Amino acid sequence: MSDELILILDYGSQYTQLIARRVRELSVFCRIAPPTLSIDEIRRLAPSGLILSGGPASVYDARAPQADARLFHLGVPTLGICYGMQLMAQQLGGHVTAATEREYGKSVVRIDAADALFNGSPRRFVGWMSHGDSVTKPPPGFRALAHTDSTPIAVMGDPGRKLYGLQFHPEVAHTEGGAVLLKNFLYNVCGCTGQWTMQSFIEASVEQIRSRVGTAKVVLGLSGGVDSSVAALLVHQAIGDQLTCIFIDNGLLRKGEREEVIGTFVGKFHFVVDAVDAGGRFLDRLRGVTDPEQKRKIIGEVFVRVFEEEAKKIRGAALLAQGTLYPDVIESRSVFGGPSATIKTHHNVGGLPQEMQLQLLEPLKELFKDEVRAVGKLLGLPEAILGRHPFPGPGLAVRILGEITEERLRMLQEADRRFIEELRRSGWYDQVWQAFAVLLPVKSVGVMGDERTYEHTIVLRAVTSVDGMTADWARLPAELLERVSNRIINEVKGVNRVVYDISSKPPATIEWE
Repeated sequence: MSDELILILDYGSQYTQLIARRVRELSVFCRIAPPTLSIDEIRRLAPSGLILSGGPASVYDARAPQADARLFHLGVPTLGICYGMQLMAQQLGGHVTAATEREYGKSVVRIDAADALFNGSPRRFVGWMSHGDSVTKPPPGFRALAHTDSTPIAVMGDPGRKLYGLQFHPEVAHTEGGAVLLKNFLYNVCGCTGQWTMQSFIEASVEQIRSRVGTAKVVLGLSGGVDSSVAALLVHQAIGDQLTCIFIDNGLLRKGEREEVIGTFVGKFHFVVDAVDAGGRFLDRLRGVTDPEQKRKIIGEVFVRVFEEEAKKIRGAALLAQGTLYPDVIESRSVFGGPSATIKTHHNVGGLPQEMQLQLLEPLKELFKDEVRAVGKLLGLPEAILGRHPFPGPGLAVRILGEITEERLRMLQEADRRFIEELRRSGWYDQVWQAFAVLLPVKSVGVMGDERTYEHTIVLRAVTSVDGMTADWARLPAELLERVSNRIINEVKGVNRVVYDISSKPPATIEWE
């Protein structure tokens, strides 16, 4: 993929993954590692540069994560951010003290000395601060390069040893020109040339997959979501019909979803796809079940059994391909190319059993979500799949509150389809993170055609978000909501009331179950 590697040691900052994303946006490959990584392992990886992230601890806390002092004598260019800067100063003989005035939020940073780190930066800019401790005396060989009104040493550096520290966070959007500072560190200090592109990733991955798979067969659970779809395209480009995709229709999909997925991967890409109609099996097991966690558990169990049965039919299958992404790998604590510590659950509904004895093939495990979408675009994945909103693994089961029946499933599918149709028609679909309909276990009185009705209630949910961790309700136009409501009530038999969810996350969740 790339001979250039920036190694990010994670000291617990909420922004660590954001640092990695910013580095990759600058066409330099990076990985996140725990601060316990040994000096020998760092030498083996031979990084072009090191970045020490921020973190919530004080360097004086008894349990604060530390750094091996030898880290700063490897001859590797190193950038400490916030806590990483304080740790660098402490380890190399500087002074760190509790600040008399804590800095949170925007502060004006003023540059005091010229340096390669500041090429193209204005003499003063806004930096995003979040710290209590501060470096009050730089280590021997360092000098203060910038300050704020409250922090005399906002940037410190030893250009000869290529060691730098920033008290503010260049990775966040609130820091003006943060990308320029990071680019200067990567290109001017570390000597990177920017070899990391999604095209280079595809080319290297295809070679690696061919080499590893040989003449064996590969199976992949295809859901039609972005991750599994891109993984399938990448593996198929490498080995063609040695890949068999297993698409399990659990009966809980959105209306027309099976036809769309099969049409894309069989009709457009000519994949070998084993489409399994298992809806009856899932619905039989779910009959009478109302508890949401029990629903998830049942769906997970049935999925695993069905997938296992189908995989066993494929003679010569030796590998299981999955759309595991880099955040999953980080969480599993396996960041150096080995197999994940735990097999990723299939879209949050259940892991595939180890007794299947299939080796794991995870071609996307080095990528973030935006990079996966970029790979998918290069491989020709239609925008209808690339731009799809997140969809829960248990499907509509967790959007039907209460018991799941064929009739209640029909109502939700029809209502959801009309909501999505109107969002697409109005141009709002791509402006929201996620949108869907929910069926409540509530009936209410209504009037239709001069007759009293007692029918079901549909909730419309649409949110804006960056990563799904927090979300705000989308301010959809009243005219759009009115049009959706009218269509659902007039066209979906059994529904006489539509409401709009205006709660944010937190305190609510995006999904209802």
